[in-house]
Amino acid sequence: MPAVSAVKTRRLILGLLLTLIALLAVSLSIGRFRADAGQLFALAVRLLSGDFSLEAIPADTMVIWWIRIPRCLMAVMVGISLSLSGAVYQALFRNPLVSPDVLGVAAGCTFGAALGLVLPGHSFLLVHLLSFSFGLLAVYTALGIARLVSVKPIIVLVLAGMVVLSFFNALLMVVKYFSDPHDELPTIVFWIMGSLSRVTWTDVCLTAPFCLGALVLFMLLRFRLNILSLGDLQAKAHGVDPGLFRFILISVSSLVVAVTVSTCGQICWIGLVVPHIARVLVGPDHKHMLPVTALVGGLFLLAADDLARALTSSEIPVGIITALIGAPLFAYLLYRNRGSGWM
Repeated sequence: MPAVSAVKTRRLILGLLLTLIALLAVSLSIGRFRADAGQLFALAVRLLSGDFSLEAIPADTMVIWWIRIPRCLMAVMVGISLSLSGAVYQALFRNPLVSPDVLGVAAGCTFGAALGLVLPGHSFLLVHLLSFSFGLLAVYTALGIARLVSVKPIIVLVLAGMVVLSFFNALLMVVKYFSDPHDELPTIVFWIMGSLSRVTWTDVCLTAPFCLGALVLFMLLRFRLNILSLGDLQAKAHGVDPGLFRFILISVSSLVVAVTVSTCGQICWIGLVVPHIARVLVGPDHKHMLPVTALVGGLFLLAADDLARALTSSEIPVGIITALIGAPLFAYLLYRNRGSGWM
């Protein structure tokens, strides 16, 4: 896949950024409660002036402030985080089929979070801690299986991920079987499908440091990803410690996936599809690909969440929308790029 020029890349990034800002503004008016442009403008003026008092916000504008804004911000953050994690995994393992979903990371995070939800005295911290721990266990189990087999590592890694995925899905079914069918089970089932409907400002404030920290780290190390994607021998020849950087990047990727899964549930396909879209747009150079991946990921999930709110009178879990769009889109990308060398 040939790379585009730096000037075209900057224009594309600027266009995607402006599109994301415009979609954010539109998204604030989508839902059962229709907000007009005047309400959005009045709220923006009030916030820019530093007036955050509850008494000063009209009742019909409270929906925008307490529900729409945190939900849209969370959609952008989760889309960016999952997309970048998928791109990092694909670069580290030199495999375009790898993603947090395929390697079983998302399944491990989902099992850990579900276990945290049913344990006595569960808390936000416990759910996140168990989600991260089992997500990290899942990815290193897949890596360990692939290393033990050591035959055709690219194919074996995907197969090992399928083994880990099936195992943690089985554990998840055990948790669901023994959970309270009237209270815990419906919560787990709805949460597994992925939803942004319960996002609050507290969730945004707790999730933002992890997502922004991962974004900054990935951008700073995007040049290292180009070297690591060449293989360990080439990385060592360039003075890069592949083991150290792989451990750091895998740990941070798993952490940010765990945080998003434990907050919004399992949202599939973004980490697999969006990096391929970015490669089609700007080529495989991570210097250009990662910023485009982040912006496309934010746009993708924000648009999917808008569809989840607008398609029916009762809201559809956003994980269903991303799967319905992501699967045929990935099939189209496979057909479009046949023989191009990136697959």
